[in-house]
Amino acid sequence: MTQIMALEPGKLLGAVKEELKKRGEIKPHPASIFTKAGVSNERPPTQPDFWFIRSAALLRKLYIADGPVGVERLRTAFGGRKRMGHAGAHHRKSGGKYIRLMLQQLEAAGFVAKTEKPKKGRILTPAGRKFLDGVAKGLK
Repeated sequence: MTQIMALEPGKLLGAVKEELKKRGEIKPHPASIFTKAGVSNERPPTQPDFWFIRSAALLRKLYIADGPVGVERLRTAFGGRKRMGHAGAHHRKSGGKYIRLMLQQLEAAGFVAKTEKPKKGRILTPAGRKFLDGVAKGLK
């Protein structure tokens, strides 16, 4: 865990993004270039690699998390401020469909697994930890 925590998140996510692109198991949803990632966003993502960046961020969140993480906790983590005109901004959750689809693709790749007991959610598998540790080791 110290290797991941010692690295700057931006550099790590960039390296993990490139590795996920090479693997080919993660594929962007066709509608992801047209739809917003959450209600707090004004426009769809402008980054061409949005799907891979968010998938890398999900892997990092699962690596750092204490125990299983559900989609609702991830929606809250990836949410943002919704501007309300003259009124103050309020926090809004991110959309859940993209997060669910990314987690399903990461499950198919063998990096993430579902758990039922003692808590329901998703955890990083040993293969997922090995993948992230390998990328982190390559950056150091």
